[in-house]
Amino acid sequence: MIQELEDLKNSILEQRYEDALTLIYELDGMSRQTKINAIESFVIRMLIHLIKNQLEQRLTNSWAASIRGSLIEIKKINLQENKKSYYIKQDQWQEILEEAIEVAIRDASIEVLDGAYTSFQLLNMVDRNKIMTIAENLLGLIYNYSKKELPKIVDDFLIELPGGEEWRQG
Repeated sequence: MIQELEDLKNSILEQRYEDALTLIYELDGMSRQTKINAIESFVIRMLIHLIKNQLEQRLTNSWAASIRGSLIEIKKINLQENKKSYYIKQDQWQEILEEAIEVAIRDASIEVLDGAYTSFQLLNMVDRNKIMTIAENLLGLIYNYSKKELPKIVDDFLIELPGGEEWRQG
């Protein structure tokens, strides 16, 4: 990115405005892709814990914190600088989730029941549609609640997951 900024400066100084505009579009694209990559990482982290919840039928403080933290970070990163629009709109999660769930299942194999299953086994065990529906519902919360409200709302949602009521009671 440093080279692109140097090229942009030179293009402006040399009055090559078409080149400068092209560089601005490239920089914008790079910035957007960096944000989307960060969001995808948090989506995968959230999915791993939802998979563990589904297969182990329990919820731990650590898993809840990871899901909650992922959603808070996604909310923060997803909001564009103008504070009015999003990098990923509410109706655009399906494709991201479809790609992320495959990575999450493989990564979850290390953690589910202390690594008792291989990624090949987990691929056949996970109810993808159910996980993706839960994930979409959780992601929908980031558009309707503030960062301040989100932790409580997410916790209320998590209570409804398998083992959620036991988690709430300690």
